[in-house]
Amino acid sequence: MPSTVVHAGLALLLAAGLLGAYYDRRALAVLLVVLVLPEADSFLGVVMEGAHRTVGHNFVLPSVGALALYYDTRVRERSLVRERLSPRWVAVAWVALFVHVFAHVAIDWTHLDGVNALWPLRDRFFQLDGQILYSTADGVVQTFVDVRIDPETGSRTVDAGAGGTSESVHVDNPVQPRDPDLDVAEPVDRRFPVANSGWRLYLIGLGLFALGARRLQGDGVGDDP
Repeated sequence: MPSTVVHAGLALLLAAGLLGAYYDRRALAVLLVVLVLPEADSFLGVVMEGAHRTVGHNFVLPSVGALALYYDTRVRERSLVRERLSPRWVAVAWVALFVHVFAHVAIDWTHLDGVNALWPLRDRFFQLDGQILYSTADGVVQTFVDVRIDPETGSRTVDAGAGGTSESVHVDNPVQPRDPDLDVAEPVDRRFPVANSGWRLYLIGLGLFALGARRLQGDGVGDDP
């Protein structure tokens, strides 16, 4: 599974591109805390089946948060958030939402059983898996979404990578490295991944490069004389 370090690598890239003038240690610290929070659902696995990749790994809760923040800061005449936070921290809040979705949930969406994307509205895991290509024989081919039509009834079914539910899906993690319903000989091997493939190690390095580059820019590299 993608490690927290890999998620952090992408978060640093998003921070470098989106924070602008608000990029500093305090903003980065907030973003990294937000980035780690979804992993807390691993600890809920002892009281809720399939909690990992469900409670903290869905697109519903951040969507509700984004709508609430937009309504309060852009629609209401009197913003409760702006009264308590400076414009700087409102901007950081928006970037934190993007980091949560794109640097954490979306990456896990592409790996193993995916994420319980619509929880709590719907209990179903979805995995983003497939390919898009152009073939000289078949033209444009995509397999991310499978649309099938029953030749007898004419009914259409759409499969966007749907899998099991929270009751049937267990994604291994250091807190629960194996499905609790399975008998596993002790001691259990608890692994804390850092980079278990080349592209993940590359993403970590790229994030650290972006962090160092922004630090140098902040020290005045490239300023006009």
